[in-house]
Amino acid sequence: MRLAIFGLIAALVLASCGKSKKPDEQEFLNSLDSAKKGPTIDQEVINGILQQIPSPLEISVLLKQSGTKYNASLLNTPDNTSKYNNNYKKALNLGIYGTDLGYTNIYQQNNDGIKYLASIKKLANELNIGQFFDIETIGKLATNSKNLDSLLLITTQNFNDINKYLQNQGRANLSVLLLTGGWIEAMQITCQVAAKDPKSKELKEKIGEQKIILEQIVLLFSFYKDDENMASLLKDLEALKATFDKIKITYTYKESTMEIVNGVAMIKDNSTTTIDVTEEDIKNITNLTNSIRNKIAS
Repeated sequence: MRLAIFGLIAALVLASCGKSKKPDEQEFLNSLDSAKKGPTIDQEVINGILQQIPSPLEISVLLKQSGTKYNASLLNTPDNTSKYNNNYKKALNLGIYGTDLGYTNIYQQNNDGIKYLASIKKLANELNIGQFFDIETIGKLATNSKNLDSLLLITTQNFNDINKYLQNQGRANLSVLLLTGGWIEAMQITCQVAAKDPKSKELKEKIGEQKIILEQIVLLFSFYKDDENMASLLKDLEALKATFDKIKITYTYKESTMEIVNGVAMIKDNSTTTIDVTEEDIKNITNLTNSIRNKIAS
């Protein structure tokens, strides 16, 4: 699946911002919370996980198609930025705000979107990663929903640049926090909607699919057990994983076939994936996800 967690962090953010100055490297280093250098994670490992995580945009589209109305109360208020006074909180909530921005964008709530842009700009600048976005291009693409594929491609590439930069600084943990914050927010929004629409099989399955993604995120966090903040969040994620472990995902392989569609030969994948998830599973996952998200956003 395509990832737009950072597309939505940057998309329209940065569309309303002026060009960022290149940050002073030493100033950035001095702003870090700790002098300790974190482990370096191969970029292919992170990219592999990114490709599997459903984007906030994808989930927001699903919610809108299901007939769900826009609900701003599901989002983290953009006025909370002053609460985030260390890089750990800033990175997590930059991911959260990226998801929220994507949600407002799908529902064309431009007034709310502008508020999130300001909050995202603030956190991005404080983390010194705003220089990785082509503001002019992103701004043009973001104003037209027909350009979403191009927007996702460009902003995913931007995240790769951010990740390389943070790797070089020995701070790959910030990359992990960004993607985790975005995923947690997308999860809590989906869970809240699913709780109000228990008959929606598609929403249940979308939540159930996240079992595999969470396993990957927990694996990434295991690299940072020596970091007090990340170790604490890891415990919460492991508790959530224990709940997801009750969900059974079965993959059944069937040989692919060829068929002609509009005169073009296409390969059809006949394999199927079955996700067994109960209402009790959804309830437990929702409660834990909300608890984690509220702790992060507070």
